[in-house]
Amino acid sequence: MASGQNTQAKIAVVGGSVAGLYAAYLLARAGRETKVLEGQEQLDSEARSLIVTARMRDILGGLGEKAVVNEIRRFELFTDGRVAKIALRRPDLVIERCALIKELAVAAQAAGARVEFGKKFLSLDQNPDALTLNMERSNGGDPVGAQFQTVIGADGALSRVAQAAGWPKPLTVPLVQAIVGLPQGMTPDTVRVWFIPDDTPYFYWLIPHSPTEGVVGLIGEDGASTKVVLESFLEKHQMQPHGFQGARIPIYTGWTPVRRELPGGDVYLVGDAAGHVKVTTIGGIVTGFRGAMGVAEAILHGGSNGRLRALRRELNTHLLIRKLIHGFTQSHYSHLVDLLNSRARKDLEAHTRDEPGGVLWRLCFHQPRLLLLGFRALLSGGRFPGSFRPGV
Repeated sequence: MASGQNTQAKIAVVGGSVAGLYAAYLLARAGRETKVLEGQEQLDSEARSLIVTARMRDILGGLGEKAVVNEIRRFELFTDGRVAKIALRRPDLVIERCALIKELAVAAQAAGARVEFGKKFLSLDQNPDALTLNMERSNGGDPVGAQFQTVIGADGALSRVAQAAGWPKPLTVPLVQAIVGLPQGMTPDTVRVWFIPDDTPYFYWLIPHSPTEGVVGLIGEDGASTKVVLESFLEKHQMQPHGFQGARIPIYTGWTPVRRELPGGDVYLVGDAAGHVKVTTIGGIVTGFRGAMGVAEAILHGGSNGRLRALRRELNTHLLIRKLIHGFTQSHYSHLVDLLNSRARKDLEAHTRDEPGGVLWRLCFHQPRLLLLGFRALLSGGRFPGSFRPGV
């Protein structure tokens, strides 16, 4: 056990991530003594442009607005010479991740949470009356220990807290994107998406983050080859990269319980540490916020709650959709675009990807052949890794 223990804070959030800081903000605002422990000497300053639905504003209210750098009002979907254009009733938001983290940290501190830097999580000791976090100081010196009744792991896809508390290691995939100038004639309120299954079972995207620049990216399955594939795509489309951004993203393969009861206290997971990522698009900001809300509510009021159950249903619906389309070939995607009649496009315009159940039901109602197309692709191969796991 490390030396220099203290018992000043009752709740520890390990990791200054988006979901972790939001959980700290909610708990501190409710009057709970909360401490955020970040291993680095400062909050993550690595730039990464992300796109989220307007549901972020529904959740955060005015919080997070400083991170919004652009609004998206339409999507263009490309495959094999075909294009489908989808106008959005509510604009999507392009955000800068590091700016969002800083804004959430300020809000958490204003609510009463303490943020401490340079304390890297090493291990977890289970005592009869408390959980002891053993941490390494980034500036050297002896390890430091601190005791808490509740610990929240918010330290990313490869969470050390999760591993220390006995959760299995998740599957992850590489995300790589390049900063490029916008092609001539492209308006900054439009996102372009390309489906090229020979390159990736997911898709390429071009997301404008300013009137003149954007990010082109893809999700791969092999980290070593993903950047090479992206560079080939950029060369083909005559886009010159000005820099690259990247991360490893957890793959949701089934719901994992977010709480573990240990001798001395409870451990919870939020955000990427909990695998709260939409596996259709590999987006995790909004789902991370929702998971943080559910965990904060569980800590404040005890037990499971409707927020976590609703999130589980949504993530499982995304998993079902991903399983249906993961084996799509180029001809499947071409057929998909051809099947997007006016009613189906209106469904996509009116409902966001954070409403997968409603979108799936309406699409199948207005264009039943879409469901048949998905089942044919599912039966033809291209199986998605993992499966549903039981648990609450």
